[in-house]
Amino acid sequence: MLRGGALKRLPRGSGLVLHVLENSTLIVFLGLFPFCFGSAWQMHFGTSLAGPLQALAKSKWKLNLSCLARQTEVLQVMKKAILVALFALASAGLAMGQNWSSTVDVLGAHQNQGRGCAGCHAPHSGSFGSGHGGAADAGSYALWGQDASPLYGKTVAFGDGGKYVEVLPTTIAGGSQEVGGILLCLSCHDGNLTPSNMMQNWSYEQQIGLLTNTTYGTQKIPTLLGNDGTSAGNYTNDHPVGQNATISTGSGLVSTNGVLSVTAGTPYAQFVANYGWPALAPGAWSNPYGINASLKPYVLCTTCHNQHVMTVYTSSAKSPIVGDGGGKYYATYFFVNGPYNPNLQGKLTAGQAASTTQFCRQCHFGESNEGNNTNNIPTVFQ
Repeated sequence: MLRGGALKRLPRGSGLVLHVLENSTLIVFLGLFPFCFGSAWQMHFGTSLAGPLQALAKSKWKLNLSCLARQTEVLQVMKKAILVALFALASAGLAMGQNWSSTVDVLGAHQNQGRGCAGCHAPHSGSFGSGHGGAADAGSYALWGQDASPLYGKTVAFGDGGKYVEVLPTTIAGGSQEVGGILLCLSCHDGNLTPSNMMQNWSYEQQIGLLTNTTYGTQKIPTLLGNDGTSAGNYTNDHPVGQNATISTGSGLVSTNGVLSVTAGTPYAQFVANYGWPALAPGAWSNPYGINASLKPYVLCTTCHNQHVMTVYTSSAKSPIVGDGGGKYYATYFFVNGPYNPNLQGKLTAGQAASTTQFCRQCHFGESNEGNNTNNIPTVFQ
């Protein structure tokens, strides 16, 4: 028998809670949903007088509409509070994702073991000013301080079976897209045709302990494409770059004379809303991709990498991330030109996309959520 104000919870799993108020109102909770009955001061449970809810409804207990209205109002308030809390949590997560700050100098590995900017950009005499010697055009573009001449005119076969063949420029003078976006990068990161220069052939992030994801192995991660621990001069295990490594369009990503844009209301536009297109969006000074003689955009090293900032990606008005309007900060690693955080182990649910995955989907759009009619998967940045 329950008296006024008493509370009885039935066995676990039944989902039924019975509460008798002082005003002789019985509240029956089925899960979160209340059913209110008004009657005398007492009611029997677990006795011969007890019965199923149908019998209860036929008994002297009458449905108390005012109680039900009050409880319904309480539920509505609870629902609103839950929605506000969920929105606040989502907003807090997004705000945290937009305010990343690096724990190390953002130039990272490109502090060049203390030589700093001059390790790449010699203020005088190009690669001769770095003590490396070189060709007559040394330093004639971007004050380049490494000797790129061993690469001049060489053929490099990238990707599956070496089918993406790139013939490198014969000089750095003039600073074409291939010079600034491929040749200069390989003058340090080749290790086969060119000497290792300043390179240790070991990922700086791994070396100083920035990679916390335990799925990485314990062996040194190489940074020389042509000397990576396989066979010397093996570039078939490297992502293609060069004039034959063209960027696919479609689903709203459009190329007009080689210049990429996004059509509103398309699947690709939805992808941009859910992540962005930092590797393809207009840069501060130029587009981050090359354009070949057929007016097709193609991948450069600097399409995927920003050699000047290792650990932070800053969005811009031309390249917003999740529609942030620009001027926000996101985690990145390996000098990747966009939000790219491999340290999300244990932070993802099945209904979320990692920023690392999203970055690749900019070009490999056929593997994206939005390219497969799935438009509401948010990106996790950090």
